[in-house]
Parts: sequence; C-alpha cells; structure tokens
Amino acid sequence: MIVILKRDPNPEQLSNLEQWLMLQGIEIHRSEGSSSLILGLVGDTSGVDMDLIRALDIVEDVKRIQEPYKNANRKFHPDDTVIDVGGVKIGGGNFQVIAGPCSVESPEQICGIAKSVKESGATLLRGGAFKPRTSPYAFQGLKAHGLELLLEAKKETGLPIVTEIMDLSQLDLFGDVDVIQVGARNMQNFELLRQLGHSDKPILLKRGLANTLQELLMSAEYIMAGGNSKVILCERGIRTFETATRNTLDISAVPMLRRMTHLPVIIDPSHATGICKLVKPMSLAAAVSGADGLIIEVHNDPAHALCDGPQSLTPDAFGDVMDAVRNVLPFACREI
Repeated sequence: MIVILKRDPNPEQLSNLEQWLMLQGIEIHRSEGSSSLILGLVGDTSGVDMDLIRALDIVEDVKRIQEPYKNANRKFHPDDTVIDVGGVKIGGGNFQVIAGPCSVESPEQICGIAKSVKESGATLLRGGAFKPRTSPYAFQGLKAHGLELLLEAKKETGLPIVTEIMDLSQLDLFGDVDVIQVGARNMQNFELLRQLGHSDKPILLKRGLANTLQELLMSAEYIMAGGNSKVILCERGIRTFETATRNTLDISAVPMLRRMTHLPVIIDPSHATGICKLVKPMSLAAAVSGADGLIIEVHNDPAHALCDGPQSLTPDAFGDVMDAVRNVLPFACREI
C-alpha cells in the first residue's frame, strides 16, 4: 500500500499518522518524489482502513499495490535510485561501464587490463576470483588470491571493483570489494540474498537464465527487505530455443524494468551473446534503450583466456565500443 501525501504536509499530523501505522506493525518507507511525499507501507496492510487514511487532511490518495515486490516497486519510489560506488554514480541518467576479464589470471593480466579499460572510459573494474563453471574440470578461479589481485589493480588505477560471490562461506573475504555480484545461477539463492540484505555494499544482481522479470525483482526484494537498497539489476541474456548465440539478449527488459522498478538496470552483452563481434551492436542497443550501464568482458589475449575467451574483447576493441556508445548516448530513450 502507498499513501500519497499533499504538498508540505503538517509535520504533527504526519508524525501521528506514522506512529499509528507503526503500532499496527507496519513498516514505513518514505520516498520524496519531485512533487509529493510518498509513504510506502510494508507488512500486513489487510487491516488498514484505506478510507480512514484517505480522509486525513494531509493525504492526497491511498493505493494498494498488487505486485508482490514492494521495496523494488517504482510505485513506492517514483524517482530513479542512484547508487554511489566510491564516487561513481549509477542510475538516474548516470551511465557507467564496468569492464575487465572474466577471470583474474595473474597480477600482470589484471593490472594491465585495468589500466587499459580505464583509459578507454570504464569507471569500474570487473574480474572473477571465484568462478562458477558448468564443468567441474574447468578453471575455477584463483579464489582468495584473485581478490587480492583485484585489490592491487584497484590500488594502481583507482577503479572500484566488481566481483562475484558464490557462497555464504565466502562473505568475509568480500570486505574490501566495492560491488558484490550475484550471478545468474545464484539469483534465487534466497539465503545468500537474505544475508546480502544485511550488507551495506551495492549488489549487482544478474537475471537467471530462465527467470521472468518479476522473479528478478522478487530476488531484489529479498535483498531490500533486509535493509540494503543498493541493488543494481543486470540483464545478461536468457535461454531460449535459439542456438546461434550463447543466450538471447532480452533488450526489452530495459524499458520494462524501468517501468516496474526504480533500481538501476545494466546490460551484459558479453554473456548474452557469447560472441565478441556481437558485443558492440548489443552495447549500442542497450545504451539507446535507456540502460544505466554495461558490464563487458575484456582480455588482453582472448585466444588464450582461461575463461570465456570467445566473448571477450581486446582492449582496442573495447575502446572502439566505448567511442560508439558515447556517440549514441544522447539519443537514449529514458521515457517510462
């Protein structure tokens, strides 16, 4: 349920309303829009008398929200959420690019790539220390040592780091990580999401291979219900009957999610297609569709990468993508 207040509501009446609601076990989330103040009511609102609230002098309207996701719902929070990652702002018209290798392989590799992507305009560095792989025999990442190398690259370049967590047992190792990524396979690992809700770190939540947008938002709701509102959504392609590409990029997810939620939405064209030559056109489509950013895989030697070489760009190719994206950003559709 949301309570839309009139402009400049009487402070005493507002305080009385909030206290009355809290006595009924209702959690209140304030959201100041451009023209009004909205109270988002979370909890069992079935016993709340809408007509009684609507009759108050300070109340413009009262509406019940049918969607099961509340905190993530744009009706609760009309304005875009902007997430600050070490001075880098994502959302609300702030377009950012996260770039780096699929997996951290060596100090020279990660630091060299970090410097090159920063020079081309990337504002955050990605790199996998723990790698979820389909085959148990494939490279599983450098694990804790990989995190150390990422932090070294951050020290050399100043780029905030984004890396994936796979299990709750790893959480203590992520104390210095700037953005914790939850991969597609863990999108519905509800215990992990619940614990990340107690963190104050931004969470990059990837859509599962076969999950709906509502299911993605319900996973975000698990995090936000714990008190962490710093959630970035990522469309990374879904599994369909098409086999020409690794996955099928659902570009319509961007404008749809922007209608459904106030959270930032970014696109991963690397995992979505699995083909390096398709990263540029999909990046342009993402930028024009109104996405808040991109996460792109870049490797200094894709042919010999230990993970996902075919979808990785060289530093030069990444620079070309960045130039092209900058040219189309003025034409991005931000309507919702």
